[in-house]
Amino acid sequence: MEVRFTSSGDTAFNVEFGEAIDRAANARVMALHARLKAAPPPGLVETVPTFRSLLVVYDPVATGRREMQAAVEAALAGGGEAPAEGRRWRLPVCYDPDLGPDLAELADALGLTAERVVELHGSAEYFVYMLGFMPGFGYMGDLPAELDRPRRTEPRVRVPAGSVAVAGRLTTVYPWESPGGWHLIGRCPVPLYDGARRDPVLLAAGDRVRFDAIDRDLFDMITESADAGYLDPDSLRDVG
Repeated sequence: MEVRFTSSGDTAFNVEFGEAIDRAANARVMALHARLKAAPPPGLVETVPTFRSLLVVYDPVATGRREMQAAVEAALAGGGEAPAEGRRWRLPVCYDPDLGPDLAELADALGLTAERVVELHGSAEYFVYMLGFMPGFGYMGDLPAELDRPRRTEPRVRVPAGSVAVAGRLTTVYPWESPGGWHLIGRCPVPLYDGARRDPVLLAAGDRVRFDAIDRDLFDMITESADAGYLDPDSLRDVG
């Protein structure tokens, strides 16, 4: 797989692995991210992993593009630190039609029942390829092929926080109320971003997520606990 270096402004560049959403490419991204985090070159500010590339940001006072790229190339050639195994999470989802307003329409478009959409969505373990769009927004793949459907032609102006959505071969949970064009099929009562937590963002690139269907009563109960600050995020870790 060829590696390309492309500029991103005057103090950053991208290290690109391939052109598609691919687990092999993402594994190389995360491996390089881990190596540079374990042994940061002088002047490195941060690295930001995406689906198929790593953004390298550097301090131009401390170093230059040529020096930083050489350090990254050395990290690529040297191997060493591998990415740590991501955490596993089990997130509850209520697929009530009031909370997933696109569920019936999506099922009809796919030639499935709503119950089958819910079953398929809950059958997979999803890999968090990257975070983006807003704090805590995880791009999770790979959605079962039977649920592959392009984004909505008309995005919504307001998507409620916690909305569970699908688009293409990806799924996500909206951490904030925001505009959005994905198909809304349910809602998760667990905040994926909480400024009161020691680590405000729940998910990280490399984590794995399963969704467990819950009824409306349990959804309301968990929502109340989360709003009152009684929900322990560690209780959602999958240790099995």
